Amino acid sequence: MARFKKEQKKELPAINTGSMSDIIFMFLFFFMVITNMREAALKVKLKVPNASEVQKLEKKSLVATIYIGEPLSATENTLPPGKVSVQLNDQTVKQEDLVNDVRDFIGTEKEARSEEDKNKLTFSLKVDKGVQMRYVNTIKQELRKNNALKINYATGKKSEMQK
Repeated sequence: MARFKKEQKKELPAINTGSMSDIIFMFLFFFMVITNMREAALKVKLKVPNASEVQKLEKKSLVATIYIGEPLSATENTLPPGKVSVQLNDQTVKQEDLVNDVRDFIGTEKEARSEEDKNKLTFSLKVDKGVQMRYVNTIKQELRKNNALKINYATGKKSEMQK
């Protein structure tokens, strides 16, 4: 007569986690590459005008952006008569602080760059179509006083112009 042996419980082999860190870093690198980082959360409505001649900026790291347009919320700082808001980085500016804040913004942007990049720094004005030029001129005058002479006006993309 045959004897039957009881099966012993087999232990599962340990999971090899040696390559797990490689996979995690590969995912991290993938998402870093495909993610589009926005520098500032917009607090103004922008509908930029279209242009007949458009030139793309070469190095976006050397661009500091000033947004001028209608505020998205009623709690934002506005310039009189209350329909225009100027945004520097993530904050809107009060009218009485406009000149000082623009001057500080220029200084901060220049300090954040190396000596050779300070001369290449471009200030991009993203201005809504409906904004009066007096607000833009105030900011341009302050840029000029602080020797920030490279100014760019943002416009619509070429695909938008054909519509």
